[in-house]
This record gives sequence, C-alpha cells and structure tokens, in this order.
Amino acid sequence: MFTPKYPTPDTAPTPDTTLVRPLTGVVYPPAACDCHHNPATVTAAPAPAPAARSAVQLTPGALVVAVAGGTAAVLVVGAVLVSMLLAVAITAGSLALLAVVLRLMLNDSRKGQ
Repeated sequence: MFTPKYPTPDTAPTPDTTLVRPLTGVVYPPAACDCHHNPATVTAAPAPAPAARSAVQLTPGALVVAVAGGTAAVLVVGAVLVSMLLAVAITAGSLALLAVVLRLMLNDSRKGQ
C-alpha cells in the first residue's frame, strides 16, 4: 500500500534534441575589422578623462527640504521607538505588580489553614 509505483523504463519520455542546435558560422575570436585606419592612432594613449562631477546637484531650497525631511524622519522613528519602550515598561510594571498581589494572596490563604 505504501510502496511507490515507478513507471517502467521504456515509457520515460525521450529528450527532444531539435531544441538544441549547434552554433555554426561563429568565429572566436572575432576576425579583425576591414576598416582602413592608422595603427598608430589605435595604440595611442587615450586623453585624460574630464574631472567627474557629482551626479546630484542640490540647490539651497532642495538642501533645506532634504534636511527638514531627514529631521522629520528621525523624529518620527524616535517617537515610535520611545512609545514601544514605554509600552514594554508599562507591561513589565503591571506584571510585577500582579506577581506581588498574587504572592500576598497565596501567603494569606496558607496562613488561614
């Protein structure tokens, strides 16, 4: 009942070889170009690149907006973290008070026996 049923080997599908065709006519490495140019210009040292400029150019107004946005994000994240810490502290205090009350109740019930 729990033994697997395997198909007989002759019913397995054969791989389709028509999907894979060998590359023909590809020469590696590629042949040299046919253009007529002076070899000296090809081997000459390239001109030095111009000084790279920063991709982001901030105007004074955009800088003020970026600083204000960053400050707002820091304040919001800080408020969320402080509120989570406060919630954990209140929960811990409540559990500690509950443990004290339960202990006092158990001690009183044992003294009454």
